[in-house]
Amino acid sequence: MTNEELLEIIEKAAKDEVTSLDLHKHQLTVLPKELGNLTNLTRLSLYGNELEALPPQILQLTRLKELDLSGNQLTALPEEIRNLTNLTNLALDNNKLTVLPTEIGNLTNLTGLSIDSNQLIALPEEICNLTNLTRLSFDSNRLTVLPKGIGNLTNLSRLSCESNELTTLPTEIGNLINLTGLSLDDNQLTQLPTEIGNLTNLTRLSLDNNKLTALPETIGNLVSLKQLSLDNNKLKALPKEMGNLTNLTVLAIDGNELTALPEAIGNLTNLATLSLYNNKLTVLPKEIGNLCNLSKLSLYNNKLTALPKEIGNLSNLTSLSLDNNPLASPASEIVQQGTQAILAYFKD
Repeated sequence: MTNEELLEIIEKAAKDEVTSLDLHKHQLTVLPKELGNLTNLTRLSLYGNELEALPPQILQLTRLKELDLSGNQLTALPEEIRNLTNLTNLALDNNKLTVLPTEIGNLTNLTGLSIDSNQLIALPEEICNLTNLTRLSFDSNRLTVLPKGIGNLTNLSRLSCESNELTTLPTEIGNLINLTGLSLDDNQLTQLPTEIGNLTNLTRLSLDNNKLTALPETIGNLVSLKQLSLDNNKLKALPKEMGNLTNLTVLAIDGNELTALPEAIGNLTNLATLSLYNNKLTVLPKEIGNLCNLSKLSLYNNKLTALPKEIGNLSNLTSLSLDNNPLASPASEIVQQGTQAILAYFKD
């Protein structure tokens, strides 16, 4: 888009007193000062351009409620960002931000803040002033810690911190009692605080690709969970309290070091998918036969020599993978015939 074309769009927008303007993917490197005349704007999209700095004229648009700056080349935000106090949604994904100004804490009307795929190594404590946030995402940065004040963000329903370098979580995360979704995949977490058990409204918890060696017993308090993913950690055992998670429909614990499952696994009667491949399981509890809604069970690449006959009770099972186990019962020729043949073997 040429500068003349852009000026024409802005001039028409000013004349029409528009409240929403979309300038995405126009290869813009700068914006004309005339943009600051669009004082009625409540929504401005500039994503997918080539802006290296936030144009000062945007900071005059104090009625803005939604500002999308994702997919640019921003390396910093000016202190004057504090002027945009009516913002409710701010998108900064896919830029080159290395730091956020403390003044971002003035944007107390924000309900959504997304800062994925930048180069942040820390978050300012002032971000914890944004107590109206319901969605906060900073995936794919370089964060090693979360500020303790994150516990102030008690209206959060979704928090995503995937693909960072977190080694621990602050105990204050247990204050986020309205969270329904928490994503912490691809970090360096070795343990979870016991306070994780306070998050009783969680329906989805994802912790894939960390370094967890154990789970706290308080994980059993998360009775609203429907999806729990723990793939590629270093878990050697599961606490019996996981049997309290009776609303689970998906449980994935692939790529760990489990040698056995607790008998309480049989309480999870709403499970539709149970994935346990690439572990060290030598035996399954007979209680696995209680999982009457199970349709997919993945057990390949373990050390199972036999299956409990109660497997035959899983009448809704449509997929049972057992490859790369030293099974003697059922015999390999039955296993090769597939799920229904295996179930029939145990029913006979």
